[in-house]
Parts: sequence; C-alpha cells; structure tokens
Amino acid sequence: MVFMVFREGKFRSLVMNIGSRVRVKESVIVYHHPEHRNQPFDMKGQEGDVAKIVKEWEGRPVSANLPVLVQFNKKFKAHLKESELELI
Repeated sequence: MVFMVFREGKFRSLVMNIGSRVRVKESVIVYHHPEHRNQPFDMKGQEGDVAKIVKEWEGRPVSANLPVLVQFNKKFKAHLKESELELI
C-alpha cells in the first residue's frame, strides 16, 4: 500500500525511496562538509536525493543507526535518520 498526499498542486508519496527528493528538517551538525572541513556545519534546510537506504550488509540484515544515505551535491553525501528528513 502506498500513501499519497496532495501538496503544492501535486500528489506526492509519503514513502521514502531511492531517488526521492528530501530536505533536512532538524538541526544536524556535520564536520565532513567539503566547504567547511573540520568545522561544525548545520544541515537544516539542505536538500538532496536519497542515494541508498541501508537495510543489509554483505547479504545480512542490519539495523543501521543512520540508514538513509543522501546525496546533497557531487562532492557531499551524509547518512541520516528518517526522522531528520522530510519528503519534498
């Protein structure tokens, strides 16, 4: 079953999949942003695409703490929780 919501004149899925466009909705501090290397950078409001959802490793199921890999630009990816993201 797929849940849809009508937002901004379009029907949008409520399920996060690979390729879904997402925005960081909570304050998340990272230290590996390429333009702010080794400095705290708040990711709140940044938008990107879901590149991978970690569910297994080497064929075995895992329960990753930060299961959603989001590609923000060509040089920057970050692992985040689903609760820190919103679909756009």
